[in-house]
Amino acid sequence: MNRDNINNALLFIGLILLQIIVLNNINFLGYINPYFYIFFIFLYPIKKDDASVLILSFFLGLCIDIFSDSGGINAAATLFIAFIRIPILQSVIGKREIDYGTMTLFKLPFPKMFLYVVILTVIHHFIVFGMEYFKWSKFGIILLNTVLTSIFTIILTMISLTFVTSKR
Repeated sequence: MNRDNINNALLFIGLILLQIIVLNNINFLGYINPYFYIFFIFLYPIKKDDASVLILSFFLGLCIDIFSDSGGINAAATLFIAFIRIPILQSVIGKREIDYGTMTLFKLPFPKMFLYVVILTVIHHFIVFGMEYFKWSKFGIILLNTVLTSIFTIILTMISLTFVTSKR
């Protein structure tokens, strides 16, 4: 195992533990419960045809589902954002071709990095809350939960990205 694999494994386990021990117990105003574990998908190396990100994202969401008793909604949402992360990245940076060997999230200008994080976070949260309520009559609650939880998750993610970037 090389150093990157060890760092990814520690990040994977650390984010699961942080989510289930600390963040799942936060329920601010009845709506805000950050889903910070998706930070793993943002930091995972960007490769063109990499099935490992899909497999790891599925297991990440599945671990959260097991400990949260949420029936697979986190696994579905994390798998989906892992699947669309490269097309979203391509649309954010405005290029069809990305230099996958050297591309990292940290090489993006801040506005593009922020937009990338916002898009994937909102999509993830909309899927989670949409599957949780799964009724058209609850669409307002789905949107409210998505917006409020996304704001808190994005703030945590951007603060964490700032610290990770300063260490590099």
